[in-house]
Amino acid sequence: MELLILATIILSFLLTLLVLPKWIGKAKYIKLLWPDMNKYKKNSNAGSGGIVVVFSFVICILIYIAIKNFYLKSQENIIGILAILTSLLLLTLIGLIDDLLGWQNKGLSKRVRIILSFVAAIPFMVINAGNNASWIYPLLIIPIGIAGCSLTFNFLAGMNGLEARQGILLIGALSLASYFSGRTWITLIGLIMIASLLGFLFFNKFPSKVFPGDVLTYPIGGILAMITILGGLEKFALFIFIPYFIEIFLKLKGRLEKQSFGKPNKDGSLDLLYNRIYSLNHFSIMFLKKIKKNKKTNEREVVSLINIIQIIFILIAFILFRNSIFI
Repeated sequence: MELLILATIILSFLLTLLVLPKWIGKAKYIKLLWPDMNKYKKNSNAGSGGIVVVFSFVICILIYIAIKNFYLKSQENIIGILAILTSLLLLTLIGLIDDLLGWQNKGLSKRVRIILSFVAAIPFMVINAGNNASWIYPLLIIPIGIAGCSLTFNFLAGMNGLEARQGILLIGALSLASYFSGRTWITLIGLIMIASLLGFLFFNKFPSKVFPGDVLTYPIGGILAMITILGGLEKFALFIFIPYFIEIFLKLKGRLEKQSFGKPNKDGSLDLLYNRIYSLNHFSIMFLKKIKKNKKTNEREVVSLINIIQIIFILIAFILFRNSIFI
């Protein structure tokens, strides 16, 4: 049984790794290309590559359901898993529409995105995910959590590998917390998504050949909320999401109009795009330029610093909430 589950995780990685080059070629053929804004020469890369990540994840989750149903003769947690798939696919569709309309043209309006994200939360609402006795939780907390996470995860974005690496760290933290709290089926779901993201990262790391698009960032944000709800990890999740709360504050400071990119130079280094800080990306550029002897930084260093900040919050969260996680 353990080998079958391990094979499902490995398959998620391999599917993404093998299918993504096909998507990159097709995206170039149909001109679904976006400029790499942190490069001095604005080369265009394939867009919406996140659809392959979701495809691999869904296929492998369905295989896992088949193993449970036909091999183990068990339907335990099937309703929760199917709710994840339904909400995830709805968020993927919203993200794909947003991508096709074009981020440079601002895609879907803010109001439409919010409404559609609340619609994507309906599967979790109708099953009363989290088994909370109060009606407030399924009717208010669940839609706010799923819509909020899905719409704000892509705030901290715009650099090669950033969204995928952050997704791996956050889903990994929640999956590990679920494992220690005895909800191993949630851990498996997280590991399948992490495996797919690792396959994607091979092509999305610096220098990127493909961009994730909202078709990936919406589902990642959504699955973070879903794992949190099903695992009862609300306090833990809120703490590790602090960098995103900071990012939301900085974005609101710029009236949600300022971009998270840096200003690229010929030598590959980055300067601040604005005179003020409107993103953790901007803060990282400023901080690294101040502490480095040559007063220069680059895209890889900025992404690594943000990942380090995220890891620090995750480690602190495991210490602060150890009594509620470790059973």
